[in-house]
This record gives sequence, structure tokens and C-alpha cells, in this order.
Amino acid sequence: MNSTSTLTHSSPSHSGQRYSNVIFILSDDHGAWAMGCAGNQDIHTPNLDRLAQSGVRFTNFFCASPVCSPARASLVTGRIPSQHGVHDWIREGNVGSDAIEYLQGLRGYTEDLADAGYYCSLSGKWHLGNSQKPQKGFQHWYAHQSGGSSYLNAPVIRDGELCVEPTYYSDAVTDDAIRMLRQLSSESQPFYLAVHYTAPHSPWINQHPTDILAMYESCHFDSCPQGPRHPMALPSTVPASVWTEPLENLKGYFAAVTAMDRNIGRILDEVEARHLRENTLVCYMSDNGFNCGHHGIWGKGNGTFPQNMYDTSIRVPAIFSHPGHIPQGVTSDELLSGYDLYPTLMEYVGLPWAGEDSLPGRSFAQLLRNPEASHRSSVVVYDEYGPVRMIRTREWKYVHRYPYGPHELYDLINDPDEQTNLLLSDDLSPTIKRRVVELKGELEAWFVQYADPHRDGIREPVVGRGQLNLAGPMGKGQSAFAQDK
Repeated sequence: MNSTSTLTHSSPSHSGQRYSNVIFILSDDHGAWAMGCAGNQDIHTPNLDRLAQSGVRFTNFFCASPVCSPARASLVTGRIPSQHGVHDWIREGNVGSDAIEYLQGLRGYTEDLADAGYYCSLSGKWHLGNSQKPQKGFQHWYAHQSGGSSYLNAPVIRDGELCVEPTYYSDAVTDDAIRMLRQLSSESQPFYLAVHYTAPHSPWINQHPTDILAMYESCHFDSCPQGPRHPMALPSTVPASVWTEPLENLKGYFAAVTAMDRNIGRILDEVEARHLRENTLVCYMSDNGFNCGHHGIWGKGNGTFPQNMYDTSIRVPAIFSHPGHIPQGVTSDELLSGYDLYPTLMEYVGLPWAGEDSLPGRSFAQLLRNPEASHRSSVVVYDEYGPVRMIRTREWKYVHRYPYGPHELYDLINDPDEQTNLLLSDDLSPTIKRRVVELKGELEAWFVQYADPHRDGIREPVVGRGQLNLAGPMGKGQSAFAQDK
């Protein structure tokens, strides 16, 4: 539906109760390090800092895959990429006669919310295929045509039609979300408002508001050291100018974050002005992390080939705020993953969900209410990007690249910045050898438990240049992944 249509009314199916509203704000390529509340002295994020001060910020929240479409698919379905079949950013199938609904037949939590009487509204990036079609229970649908573009004259879908958005895109997404917020706030049914920015994804130069760029004119960007280029770095995943003009690109990246932050402030102001704060959970997250020179990389998981699993690529900002229900000004270092979001939201709003056995995620709703209480006996997170897989504990990270490597092992206690791959040693100690065997065994057992053989990424030739079609048997023999490294 469009923003001027009549709302479709339905009642929550559980005793007529009105559940908490949910505003879910999702950014694109925002590194967890790029917020003032995370200790970054270079960047201006007063509204994200304000949101963190009013809730819980998780310092060890990880995406399910360090690239946008697979990570987003995992958020909405609770499935790992080897269960939902999206293994790379979606390059083909976004719009037009050949559009592909990549998540067709897979349940999303927004469908559960819609079935329970929530009005679900999307403003911004979808990037999970067939962007012209409202999916997963959404009734309002203002979407980007693909996944990224210039912030000026962005290609969008409004009222089902392909058109160009003349307004700076972060402002336009916010304008649409606020229109819907005003419309929904007067209704009796609860709402789920998805606000999906493309910021701070490239492009960065000559894109962002001049008054915000001016904030960074004299910044030294100490938070983004520009060391030697990583030997596996790919020049084609980011603008070529990052290697010749890193300062100008840093200004643009930081300005994109700050412009988005200003718009998040507009949303928070609107929520408070309409006295919705006491009955609205506000979540902020990014789809994946990002490197702005960290490890000699510009980009995320596909900033290198083979793909990387550095914490800067897989750790994302994650803030949950609901004053009166969630403690304020708290940080938690619990290890959590994007595949935990589905069960968490369902439990938080008091709705059942049916994925306990088949899905890997576990709810951390109780942790939101009491951040000091650990909710897990085994603290481990897993990641994948095609045939690259990772297991991470508090102490260790093991990365296995099927079939040939190179593999990596990091001692996160003594080497938290992942500078020394212990597997590069010519003389591995018995302790290290034993550790690799244990972690590899646990990694493989977990994926055997949860991967769908029809969608498993372990045999897919994913190089980070985009997905063209459904993967595995679902693609019926067609090439599913671009190979132009």
C-alpha cells in the first residue's frame, strides 16, 4: 500500500492485547567501531549515543555473514545462509521481468507479527529480491530498487512504480518512515516500522550534506589507521579512490553515518512527541561490519578474496531501547548473532514462534531485561560466506576456507585485534593443533545440524561479486554467482 492509503485494521490474536510497537532501524556497512558511544572520538553520532544511553548496547553482536543480503536474510528468517540460500549480495533479480523472490517459502518474523495483528511498514532498503513486490507481511512498501546507489536521485519503488527519489536518500527514507509513524500512531493496532538506510554504504565523495562534511574537515581519523594494503585485498569492492584519496573517502563515510544519525534523531523526536516511547521498542543495527583501512582493507567480508572474517567485518552495532522495560545506559559483552533476532523479538512482544528445533537462534529477550545475567551455557557464534566458515568463542576464532584454505586461528585474549594468524607458524605446538581439531569439529557439527543440503553454501563458488540466481538445486543448474573478481 502507499502512504496515503487507508490502513487495513486487524486485531492481535491473543486476548485482544496491544503489544509493544517495534521500530527496527537497519543501516548498511556501519562498523561497530563507528559510534561515539563505542568510544570513537572522531565521529559525531549524538542520536545513536542518545539511544544507547536509553537502553542496552551489545558490544559483541555479530552478523551471520559479512555482506548485506545474506545477513539481512538471516535477520528476517532466523536462518543461516546455508538454510535460506542467499550467499552473496543480490546482483540480479531485484526488479523487472526476471525478478527473483529469494526468500519465497521461508517464514519471516514480520509475517508472524502481521498474523498477530501488527501493521508492518518498510521504508528503505530491501535487497532480498523482487523489490517491487511487498513481501513477508509488509503492507506499506517504499523500497530501494536494488541495494545501493548514489544518495542523490536514488532508484526507488513508490506505490509499486519504479521512480527516482530527488531527495537525499537518508532524508527520504526518514520522511517516509515519519509519515507512516504519524499515520500509525493514531490507530489501535500495534505496528512494526522497518527503517532501512543504505548509509553509510559507498559512494562517499560528493554525496553528503556539506554542513556535515564540514564537521570532518580537520579530523585526523585516528580511529581508521591506513596501513599497508592487505595481500588479499580486492580493489573492485569499493571505489578505487580509497587507495589514493583515503582522507576524502573517510570524510564521506563519516558524513554518511552522521547524516543518518541526524535522521535517527528525527525519528526519536517524533516517537517522543507522540508519547509512544513507553510502548515502543526501538532497535538499531547494521547488516554487517566494515573496514575503513582496518587490517589493510576497505570493505567487509568481500573486501578480500578469499573472503575474510575479521571482527571489524562481522561485528555490528546493536542497540535496544525501551525505557521502563529495558535498563538504560547499559553495555553487555554477551556474544550474540543476527540469527538470534527472530526468537528474541517474538519473545519480547509475547508471541509464539515455531523454530526452536530447526533454527539456530536463541532468544536473548531475558538478557534485554537483565543484561547482567548471561543466558547461555555455551558462548559461541558462527559465520559463513559461501565456502568460508568461522567459529568464534570469547577466547578463540577459527576460520576454515573450504576446500583449500588458507585457514586462520586467532588467540583473542592475547591478540584481540587479530594481527597474528597462529596457523602461519612452521612449528605448531601440540596445544594449537589440538585447539584447531576441537574448533573444526565443533564448526562442522554445527553446520551439519543446521545447513539445508538444498541451500548449503559449502560447495558454492562464491567470490563476493554478487548472486545472480537461486543457489544449489534450487537454481536448476543455472550459474548462481558472478565470478569477475
